[in-house]
Amino acid sequence: MNNRSMAALTGVAERGANHRWKVLGVGFAANASFSAAFSGIPTTAVFLRSGYHLGNEGLGLVLGMLGLGIAISELPWGLLTDRWGDRRVLLLGLLSTAAALAGLALFVSPGGAHVPGVTMLALGLLLVGLLGGSVNGSSGRAVMAWFREGERGLAMSIRQTAVPAGGGLGALVLPVLASRFGFASAYAVLALACAITAWFAWRWLHEPAHARAEGEGANGASGASELRPARQHDASPTVSPLSDIAIWRVALGAGALCVPQIAVITFGTVFLHDFSRAGVFAISATMAAVQTGAVFARIWSGAWTDRRGNRRAYLRASSLLTAVLFALLALATGLAGMHHTALTALLVTMIVLGGVSASAWHGVAFTELATLAGTSRAGTALAMGNTCVFLTLFLTPLAIPALLSAGSWPMVWAVASACALIALPVLPRAAPVRAVRPTRACDAA
Repeated sequence: MNNRSMAALTGVAERGANHRWKVLGVGFAANASFSAAFSGIPTTAVFLRSGYHLGNEGLGLVLGMLGLGIAISELPWGLLTDRWGDRRVLLLGLLSTAAALAGLALFVSPGGAHVPGVTMLALGLLLVGLLGGSVNGSSGRAVMAWFREGERGLAMSIRQTAVPAGGGLGALVLPVLASRFGFASAYAVLALACAITAWFAWRWLHEPAHARAEGEGANGASGASELRPARQHDASPTVSPLSDIAIWRVALGAGALCVPQIAVITFGTVFLHDFSRAGVFAISATMAAVQTGAVFARIWSGAWTDRRGNRRAYLRASSLLTAVLFALLALATGLAGMHHTALTALLVTMIVLGGVSASAWHGVAFTELATLAGTSRAGTALAMGNTCVFLTLFLTPLAIPALLSAGSWPMVWAVASACALIALPVLPRAAPVRAVRPTRACDAA
């Protein structure tokens, strides 16, 4: 090979190494765009309730439809991603989601005497969830393909920070748009964000040449990570993650641990408005603080677990901490009683702390899922996790009104605490140190 050819190959390699950050940026933007919809729309709950003439039960139904749509579509989108590749699926998903949101803006927005029925709104949000479910697995698979073990935790956590970042922007912008300009403007802004992200994905998102060759090999080279010992089927790309118990345990544990997070996202604004008598500014600031705190917590947790190789231990600790914080929130809410207006600052603080703790672990969990499955099957594994997570997004808003009817807000937060605690025995324990410690030369002496 002549010098000119060698130089060309070197240039391609360098561009490839630098290009991964563009891919990460696309993954971040895709998740942020969709998160602004599924996390941002619930922050307009008070205005949804008045604008669409909904009760708490109707509100829970329409908000749950977003989660149901994502939960139903995640696994098919994940399997399709592993077959078609992340680029095609992400482009298709972003463009179709933008079209669905544009449809909501044009035909399912209240204005003047026109108030769309709850059925139309629920079906519209269901469609947004069905189409937007493509974003999570495809963007995650792209990031896993471009980053190697030892840096994937940080990369995936940065990608996952897009969820609270997008949700935080949605919490700041959407309530203002909905209250001042109507829901048509809110849906239109979300549609525009998805369309712009699709353009960047078309420009930058390409699968690396080494992805197929790497395949499951990256899964076996996880000495720095707290992974299970390499098993015989780990090296086989024909084994589906659907038959892997360890992957299911992480996915199911993530679903249970999401209950307190979803409770804050979907009904935190209603709690602050109805119970604490907080104003629109205070509510938006509180929800934005939850999402902003989650951004920093996810980045820190990804980098920290990369260095320590303790992803599973971190997930179990997050479960316990979240359970404690929501138990304290339930206690504080119960003690507040009729004096709740005097304790608004305390309740806001507890909502922020609990919400951040319940959101901080996502990047670590999805890194663990993708690493256990291997790059070539990461789309399916990530879809399994997202299916469990978004089933929670469907069920939690439906359960909260029933809990409020049967009891009160302390019961809501107590149940959220219990769900976080349930995740503790479900999540897999750390692999024994002896299973991942390399043999040293002195051991043979």
